Amino acid sequence: MSEAQLEPDLKALERQALEALLGFPLTDALFGRRSRRFALGGEVPEGPLTYRSRYEPLPLSELERLLILTTVGGLTGWHNLISHHARVTPYLPSYSGMAAGRTFPSAAGFHTSQIFFTDDSGTYTFQTRDAAPPVPRGPDGRVDLVELLFAHRQYIHQLSQQRLYIPPKEPFMAGHNAWNANKPGSLLVWPVADVAQHQLLKLLFIGQNGFVLYDDIHQRSIPGLEKFSRYVAVDKPYPLTAFDQATLAEVSAEISTAVFAGHLMQQAMGLGGWMLNGLDRVRLLGASGDPAVPGLGFRYDFKPGWSRPNPTGLEGVFEGFCPPHYPSMRHAVEALVTRKYQAGGPFHPATPGPWKDSPTVRAQAFPHEEWLVELVALQAQYIFDTFGKFPATVPTIYTLMFLQSHHLDLEYYDRFFQPGAYLQSHAEHLEKWHGLRLEDLPRR
Repeated sequence: MSEAQLEPDLKALERQALEALLGFPLTDALFGRRSRRFALGGEVPEGPLTYRSRYEPLPLSELERLLILTTVGGLTGWHNLISHHARVTPYLPSYSGMAAGRTFPSAAGFHTSQIFFTDDSGTYTFQTRDAAPPVPRGPDGRVDLVELLFAHRQYIHQLSQQRLYIPPKEPFMAGHNAWNANKPGSLLVWPVADVAQHQLLKLLFIGQNGFVLYDDIHQRSIPGLEKFSRYVAVDKPYPLTAFDQATLAEVSAEISTAVFAGHLMQQAMGLGGWMLNGLDRVRLLGASGDPAVPGLGFRYDFKPGWSRPNPTGLEGVFEGFCPPHYPSMRHAVEALVTRKYQAGGPFHPATPGPWKDSPTVRAQAFPHEEWLVELVALQAQYIFDTFGKFPATVPTIYTLMFLQSHHLDLEYYDRFFQPGAYLQSHAEHLEKWHGLRLEDLPRR
């Protein structure tokens, strides 16, 4: 994308709104945080809170959308890596999956998730997972917010010109979300994790720290591990099911904190919205089995004995580190190691970093020698061959939490709620960010 395309085109009031945003107290965002679900254009059709908005939906502006996206999954600088582990000294632990840091934490800096989103203009991916920080820090160590936001335009890639179709009914959507989720005017954002990639990074992690897996489902050791006894404690293996559970918990924390960051930003901006998990995750990815509801179009497998289909990736966009996207698990491991040590990766000396002597720091990473690659590939291939998927007992691709952002209809809250139902940022939002009053909005 050219510099001209990255150049921000902001109204004076938007610049003023951003300046005010920088001073919004974190305590107000935390203690004033609520799920505020009633948007302009919304309707509660029945019950004690029956209400129909008098106004048409108001979509988010480009600036508002960029703020939410960059908060949920933006690049904020260089990852600090893990500084020390006595077992690998004098080397630097080489755990991390990417060199950049984002707005949310990830176990050991694995960072396997990618952001997807949809609004009235279409369906998109926000591809920051493998990118470098787009804006250098100034002499004082700070980044200009406007420059940072508009630099993130380059990571937006359109998948469709249509809002993602999610039927507002069960089983596609929980009944309590059917009245207001993914409606016109709203922005729906969600991170998707490559659990296969996370699992391989964890196998590399435990391998360099001297551990291997044990198949506690079939009550047997993984054949062939004995030849690695020089490097790892094959007599003290890690149970496979516990390993899988930890992996899913770690990616769940990653993608949930990303969404929570966006939820806090809603409070500061004065947007409505909420975190939700009441959308069917597997069907949304593409495994509905209904041609009329293709979701994102991820390919998936289904085999007897599985409780649900298993999505593995979206070809050319977000492919899991496992077959069929790689010929074998060995190929997936090799690709992952290459990714870590190639130019731009976290352990390439030429990759910039946060240290005063970044080339020296990165060059001292624990090497992924042939024994480690072979050890991980052996265990990963055993899992894939034995269970028909990788990982064994949890999904290959996983999403959990969604963030919906929209403009609030304050008249609804004024009618039904006591004072304090929304923050001053919500009360001032239309005028501060759009130069509008309620009476200026189109009526239904």
